[in-house]
Amino acid sequence: MPPAFTGDNTTSEIAVAPSGRFVYASNRGHDSIVIFRVDAATGVLEPVGWEPTRGKTPRFFALDPAGSFLYAANQDSDTIVAFRVDPHAGTLTATGHVVAVGSPSSIVFR
Repeated sequence: MPPAFTGDNTTSEIAVAPSGRFVYASNRGHDSIVIFRVDAATGVLEPVGWEPTRGKTPRFFALDPAGSFLYAANQDSDTIVAFRVDPHAGTLTATGHVVAVGSPSSIVFR
C-alpha cells in the first residue's frame, strides 16, 4: 500500500506479466492495482506505483495473453475497466473503455 494510505484494505488477484518483468496485484479498499518491477538478478519486487481501478472493489483482474492490456473487474461499481500496459515501465493507462456488467467476478480469455 502507498505509505500515506490509512484505510482498510484486502487483496484479491496477483498476476505476472508474460515478460516476467512486472507483477500486479489488486487492492480492495484502496481500489487500485499495485505494480511491482521484478529485479532480474534477485527476484526482489520493487513498487512502481498504484493505479486506481476507476471503480470500487476490484475483485478480479486479468492481463490479456500478450500482456498488452489489463482488465479490472470492479465488483461493487459493476464495471470492467480496460488499461493499456506500458511494456517498458509496467505502468497502466486507462483506455476509457468501460463495460457495464452486474457484479463482475472473473475474466476469461479464449
